[in-house]
Amino acid sequence: MDISIIIPAYNEKQNINKLYYELVLVLKKLNKNYEIIFIDDGSTDGTFEEMFRLKKKDKRIKIIKFKKNFGQTAAWDAGFKNSTGDKIVVMDADLQNDPNDIPKLIKKLDEGYDVVSGWRYKRKDSISKKAFSYIANNLRRAMTGEKIHDSGCSLKIYKKECVKNLTLYGEMHRYITAILSWKGYKVGEVKVNHNPRKHGKTKYSLSRVFKGMMDLLLIAFWQKYSARPIHVFGLLGFISALFGVILGSLSFYFWAFKNVSLSDTFLPNVAVFLVLMGINLLVFGIIADICIKTYYKDEDNYLIEKIVK
Repeated sequence: MDISIIIPAYNEKQNINKLYYELVLVLKKLNKNYEIIFIDDGSTDGTFEEMFRLKKKDKRIKIIKFKKNFGQTAAWDAGFKNSTGDKIVVMDADLQNDPNDIPKLIKKLDEGYDVVSGWRYKRKDSISKKAFSYIANNLRRAMTGEKIHDSGCSLKIYKKECVKNLTLYGEMHRYITAILSWKGYKVGEVKVNHNPRKHGKTKYSLSRVFKGMMDLLLIAFWQKYSARPIHVFGLLGFISALFGVILGSLSFYFWAFKNVSLSDTFLPNVAVFLVLMGINLLVFGIIADICIKTYYKDEDNYLIEKIVK
């Protein structure tokens, strides 16, 4: 199989049919073997029935039906694990991604990239949605060092090898390119079209923004300290304990040389708290380090491009 197209859908009955026919027109021109994988993410509006109707006409369609709504990250993960194509394209089902951009993604990938992300440089979304996206993209670039402009764009293409061992959860689909870049894969970007939503309701919400930010913190930590978490927790513990010792010494100075009663100052309490916090952080770092060693017991924390003999 040359190309797998993965399309998660949640209550997109009005869009599936048109998306399918637009997609097939593009894929036939490529003259490559392809499969279309629809993921019904717990839809309640008849989206699955529309997918099944198309499946009867086209044997190249595969449908994965979730028992309930698990979210886009879970849908992508299921799609990756059930795809057979050498190249994997992911896109939304709401018709905001343009299938005509797929040849551009493939061309860019063939230039030597491992993954290519779409860049919705002229977004057709609300001002609030674009503002949140602008803040999130700048924060992501600052925390991960990733260079692409629009990690939230669903239209992407991957080489199969990039995603076959990925484990996704939460709202991590936004940060797949950052994870792959961290692993050493070459990430590219192309400008793509973006259409306004005509049917159905957006799944975007403030709760998803919050969850995405928490996942970003996790990924940024994992990217920098996954091999040795003791480095960060040990440093924080040392700083906390050091300040505790300083405040404790200051308390002793006031008590011994200034005749200040320890009950008249908060310094001793703060000093004890900081020392205990430092010890806890150090112990936590050691435990985390042990967990990491267990995690990497059967898996390397590096990626070999090739071995020359």
